[in-house]
This record gives sequence, C-alpha cells and structure tokens, in this order.
Amino acid sequence: MRISVFGLGYVGCVSAACLASRGHEVIGVDVNPVKVDLVTGGRAPVVEERIGELTAEMVRSGALRATADVVDAVTNSEISLVCVGTPSAPNGSLSTLYLERVTEQIGRAMAGLGRRHTVVFRSTMLPGTCLETLVPILEKNSGGTAGVDFGVAVNPEFLREGTSVRDFFDPPKTVIGEIDPESGDTVARLYEGLPGEVFRVEVPIAEMTKYADNAFHGLKIGFANELGAVCRALGIDSHRVMDVFLADRKLNVSPAYLRPGFAFGGSCLPKDLRGLVYAAHRADVSVPLLSHVLPSNEEHLKRAFELVVRTGRRRIGLFGLSFKPGTDDLRESPLVELAERLLGKGYDLRIYDANVSVSRLVGANREYIESRLPHLGQLLAGSVDEVLAHADVCLVGCLDPDVLGALESAGDRVVIDLVRLPDAGRRRTERGYVGLAW
Repeated sequence: MRISVFGLGYVGCVSAACLASRGHEVIGVDVNPVKVDLVTGGRAPVVEERIGELTAEMVRSGALRATADVVDAVTNSEISLVCVGTPSAPNGSLSTLYLERVTEQIGRAMAGLGRRHTVVFRSTMLPGTCLETLVPILEKNSGGTAGVDFGVAVNPEFLREGTSVRDFFDPPKTVIGEIDPESGDTVARLYEGLPGEVFRVEVPIAEMTKYADNAFHGLKIGFANELGAVCRALGIDSHRVMDVFLADRKLNVSPAYLRPGFAFGGSCLPKDLRGLVYAAHRADVSVPLLSHVLPSNEEHLKRAFELVVRTGRRRIGLFGLSFKPGTDDLRESPLVELAERLLGKGYDLRIYDANVSVSRLVGANREYIESRLPHLGQLLAGSVDEVLAHADVCLVGCLDPDVLGALESAGDRVVIDLVRLPDAGRRRTERGYVGLAW
C-alpha cells in the first residue's frame, strides 16, 4: 500500500520505518524541517533500538521518504496515519490543536482526489474526539461524507519506548476502531501476518483502550512503590516480598511494573492519567483511586529528594536523565523533575546520560527540556568518571554498564539507588548505600 505518516516523533517515525520494511511505500510528513531533513538523509529523529538502521535501510531502498508538503503526501498515498502529539494542560484537559490542524490539512488535500482515501488516527485522544471533532473537520474541508466518500479509523499504538520496533512486529494486540467495514479492512491489511489478536470495534472503544492500558500501568507502578516504601521503613526487603506476591499467577497479575523503583514519567502515563481523571470529573464520576495515583507518584519523587537532603552534602552526581533507559525522551521524566528541584535548592549538580545530547534533541522533547532545564548543556558531563569525580552523593537512575562499573569505586560517597542495582542485596548492609524503597 501507499501510506503517508503525519508526525515523525516516536510513534510516527517507528510506524513509518516498520511499515516500509513490510513492503509498503511510505511518506513521512512533519512541520519540523529538522525531522524531515533527518529522515531524508536516512537518519531517525529519535534514539531508539534498531530505528536508526531501519530508517537508513528504508530510505536507501526508496521505500521511505519525508516531506513537509501535505498535498504531495495525500495525493501519493491511499491511507494517512496521523501520529501527532496530543499534549495535556496541567488540569488534564487534552489539547487537540495539532490533531485538528493536521486533520484540516488532510481534508483539504482530499477534496480534489476523486478517489477514496482513508484517514487513520493513532494519536492518543479521549473518547468522542474522533467522531465529534475530527470527522466533522474532515467532512467540512473535503466536501465528502465519512464512511462513504472517505474512510476513517482509530488505531491506537501499543509501542513502548525503548522496544518500540520489536513491539511493532510483535504486538500484544491490534485495535481497529472503524467507522465502516471498508475502513477497518484497509487498516487490517497494514498488519496482516503479525501476531496478536485483532479487535475491530467501535471508534470510541478504540479511543478508550489506550487510556485503559496506561491507567492500569500507572496504577501498578504507584502500588509497587508505596509497598516498597512501607517495607523499607519496617526493615524488610520489598523485592523479596514481591517475589512471593508475583508467584501467584492464578489471579492474572502481570509481573510488568511490579518492582519497586523510582517514580514513573514519560510522555504517555502522566498525560493519559490526567486526561482520564479530567474526563471522569467532567462526567461527575468519582474515581478516588485514579485521582491519587499521580499524587502517590509525586510522594515517591519527594522521598528521593528528601534522601538527598538528609545526607547533608551538596555536590550531587545524577546518573540517568531520560524517563526510560535506551531513549533520549526527557518529557515528564521524574529524573528531570528531581534535577530541577535540586538545582532550585542550590545543589551543585552534574549529570550523565549516554543517550542524551542537547544537540540531538528536537521537537517537543527539546521544547520541554528548554523550559525545565534551560542550562542542561552546562550540567551534562561527557563521561561517567567526570560525574563521579564531582559527586559526594551519587543518585543512580539508570543501569548503564559504565555507571555500574564506576560505582564499584564510589568509595565513601553516598549512593542513593533509585532503580535497585543488581547487587542491591549485598549493598543494603553497607554504610553509605541507600535504597529508595528496599
């Protein structure tokens, strides 16, 4: 098939390269000329396992190209995947500005096609957004009727940053919210042969599935961390407790996320939890548990900050900054929040993250860090040893092999473990080691 992918962030970039590798002709579209130039040159605009090599291979073969021209993309494709961001306000309300803008442009481009084109939304959005907001925009600007003159579907993604290429080819499920059977058939052909059950459902159900998943994921992280904090106060190893807990598979409890660690973050879980709670409140539905997941996460972040304060030392080395290992995504990273608080209280901070380079940050990722840590370039060190030499307190937020090696020579420095180091069981009895929740 001939496919256009709007938005070359994590979801769009991975979707475009993976679809191209399955034999489709793909056009990536983005308003950011930096991203367009990167893809045109065979380079991925994000740091992600396998995506660099895959993008280069697909561009070289001619299966993937990029442009900022919406008309060119729609005219030369049969289906458009919309993967633009849907940021939320502090109160949880969802911004559909980018979605509406792209939808309007696609609608105008479809007006003169003279053939059926299918628009597929992969962006995360609250139930009702597609049918009540986006479909009317498409109909107004194209002059056609959804489900008759053009197709519409919602196809939420279940890609985890760090393993998104693997997840694309081995999905847990495929969800297709279809406005009509032909639209659903078109989307289903994109994923023919991939494993996992396919759910063809009503559009609002498809919109809701991503929120259901992410709300549960956020809930599991908060649960494990609170339990871990209580166990630490009682002198109990929380991971031993969780070993027993996870042995029971009869109640269908997944081991994913059920390990006490640091606070959760990223561009999905916090935003989608806020959005879901906001929608529930607007509908006068009480959700006390969901309403307290983010405050619980905030308390866990405070625990980490207070552990630093209790040391009485001012020179801090932070190992890790992105919200998830193996990526350069800094949006709503709890480590960024922790760094910001330390700087605000006058701590002397240096940071090491092998995947983060200020010069490589683009789009919303760059905008976010410029608003939170505008002087990041001055704080980032080029090596683990440089940060270790600076620090009296080592804040460990990643499991980078170089970091683990350097910690062997930490000496009398305080080591605050936010991720449970592989040798945490031994270290718990050592002076100077502090585990966040174990």
